Order: sequence, then structure tokens, then C-alpha cells
Amino acid sequence: MAQMLPQSSSLERAAPSPTTNRLQASLGVVSLVALVAGAYAMHAIPGSGAPAALSLLLGGALGIAFECGRFCFFCIFRDLIERRQAGPLYAILTALAISGIGYAIVFGAFLPNPASGRLAPDAHIGPVSPALALAGLVFGLGMALSGACISGHLYRLGEGSGSALPALAGALIGFGLGLRTWNWLYVTMIAGAPVIWLPNLIGYGGSLIVHLLVLGIIALSLLRWLAPLAEQPARAITPTYLRTVLLERRWNPLVTGAIVGIISVIAYLRIEPLGVTSQLGSLSRTVLHNYGLLPDRLNGLDSFAGCATQVVQTITTNGWLIGGLITGSLGAALLAGRFRPSLPRRSSSLAALAGGILMGWGAIIALGCTVGTLLSGIGAFALSGWVFGITVFAGVWIGITLRLHRWV
Repeated sequence: MAQMLPQSSSLERAAPSPTTNRLQASLGVVSLVALVAGAYAMHAIPGSGAPAALSLLLGGALGIAFECGRFCFFCIFRDLIERRQAGPLYAILTALAISGIGYAIVFGAFLPNPASGRLAPDAHIGPVSPALALAGLVFGLGMALSGACISGHLYRLGEGSGSALPALAGALIGFGLGLRTWNWLYVTMIAGAPVIWLPNLIGYGGSLIVHLLVLGIIALSLLRWLAPLAEQPARAITPTYLRTVLLERRWNPLVTGAIVGIISVIAYLRIEPLGVTSQLGSLSRTVLHNYGLLPDRLNGLDSFAGCATQVVQTITTNGWLIGGLITGSLGAALLAGRFRPSLPRRSSSLAALAGGILMGWGAIIALGCTVGTLLSGIGAFALSGWVFGITVFAGVWIGITLRLHRWV
């Protein structure tokens, strides 16, 4: 047998006092109740109220899963590269397997005949180009330098992380730089690149078989890097024990991955593919547009699906999902006693800012981040998702080899 749950994490710190625990637990309940109450109130708003409310709830569930399962792509990749701990990576593999099965079912309803050459509506299926590979490599370097991916910084913001705000501020700058360089990259690398969607070639059944086969091969190849399963004594199921298992201990990667995969499928079925950069990128685009710092036309950008940006004046459904993610993470961290507000340090803030800039640029060029282009893209059987995922991993490996992650 192999253990799927690491015994420790560099993100876990000393336990707070009982008084602090009680106060944090109370505030955690308030946060989650406010999240649900807010979604209930929004649901009654005519028009976009129902999608916004569902996005808020899905974001809350995602934030809880990310926080309790420590679902950060950089941390998972780092554990594999630096510590030879493969257990956390099974969360990503499980999420991809579940989302692939769910997507195949949903795609069959939306587009019964994929051989027609059409693409699944709004799915994260992008062009496969050198620009995509470069974007993934730069994004991975940014992850190593800042200490987390964009979604990781969002959930760690709910934990009070001091480096999350500089990293996210850097991402906003990076989005702007990506938009400024988009036209040149589009003309030189992206415009003629193929958009390869596996169901167009071998149908949904063949795509799902290939998808699960590749994930299975990766999972089997990593078995040698799983720690032995520690014996657990029999215990009575008490409220204290349930609190320990559900809140204080890191969730089993298989459970975390299954929850993330299910959320991904529901999000695509009811609203849009899962991603966390559309609203943030749109914020950068809106500011640059208002100050006349963007070209009149961003060639081809708005024709691609994924975490595409737009000039907006309101909070989009993706914005509500991000708000729910942070609130859900905050509630989970408070309930577990992991909320540790900290002020940014100068050296780590500069590293986080620089890493955020790299991630923001990469997310614009790749039409999404590790949640959008990687998770939703691979789950949707898009070759672009695999190219981005492989190059992101390579970027993280290079960053760790260069010890960039030691700056945070």
C-alpha cells in the first residue's frame, strides 16, 4: 500500500492557542454563512443573478478544497521535483480523470458529432504554437519565483499570506504586458497555429480512452515515489476526531482531486469552463484601454475560448468565482486555525511581484493559467492543455534548479 497524504507541509505552521482557535472558528462559520447568504440574495436578482450566485458557491467550494487539500500546482510540482514526494500529484491526476469523464458526457450533449470539425462551445481549446510553449515555460518560472501559482496565491490570500498580494499585483502588471505584446506574437506565432481537439480525430470514446490511459501511465510511473502507508489506530468517531480529519489534516489527494474535478464539470455545464484569470485579466485590459495604452485591435484574441479578457465595467461570473474562492479559503483556514495574517517582507515581496509578472504574461499568451489552460484544457481533451502543462512543469523544474523559490 502507499500513502497518499504527506505528513507535513512547508505551509503548515505552529498551532495557535485554544482561545485563538475558538475565535477563528467562529469567524470561519460567519464567513461561510455570509458566502451562502450572499449567493442566496444574488440568486433573486433578475438576469445574471443565478449564474453569479452559482459561481460564488462553486468558488467557495473550490476555495475550501484548495485550502484543505493544499491544492497548489507549484507546491505539488515542488514536492515531486525537490522531495520526490509523488502523493500530492495524484490530486491533479484525479481531477483530470474526473473532469475528463464528465466533459465527455457534457460534450456529447452539446456537440453530438465531433467529427464535424467544430469545437466544443467555450471549452479551453487553444492553438498549439511556440508562443504557447514559451508562455508555459515563463509561467512555470513565475510560479517558482513567487512560491505559488495564481490560484495558489488566491487561496493563500484567504490564509493571510503576505506574499499573495504582491504576487497578484504582479500578475495584473503581467496581464498588461501580455496584452501589449499579443499582436506581435499573434502575427508571428499564433495566427497559423493548429487548434487540435482530440474528439475531432477519434471521437469522445477514443479521446477518453487515450486520456485515462495517459493519466494511468503517469500514475503508475509515480508509485515508486509514494511513502509507505502508516498504520492508523482504531478511533471512535467523535466531533473532535471529525474536526481533525475534515479541517486540521491535509485532505487525501484523491479526495481533493475528485472534488476539484466535479466542480470543474459543474462549472462548464452550468456557467463556463473553470479558470481564475478572466476577471483579473479583464481588469488590466480595462485600465489599459481607458488610458489608451492598448492598440485599437487585439488580433484574434477575442475569437479564442478560455480565460479570454474583455473590457468590463462590472464583476463577471469569473469575478464572483474568484471572490467565492478567497472567501471559502478564508472560512476553511479560520475553522482549521490556519489563518495567519502576515505582512509582506521586502525580499519575498519583490520575488513574488516579479513571479506574478511572469505568470500574468504567460496566462495572457496561453489564454489561461494552471486552472484554466492546464486543468480545464486537458480535461477537455485539448492538446494545448498538455503542451502548457508540460512546459509549466519544465519552467518550475528550471526555477527550482536555479533555486528561485528560495527568494520567497
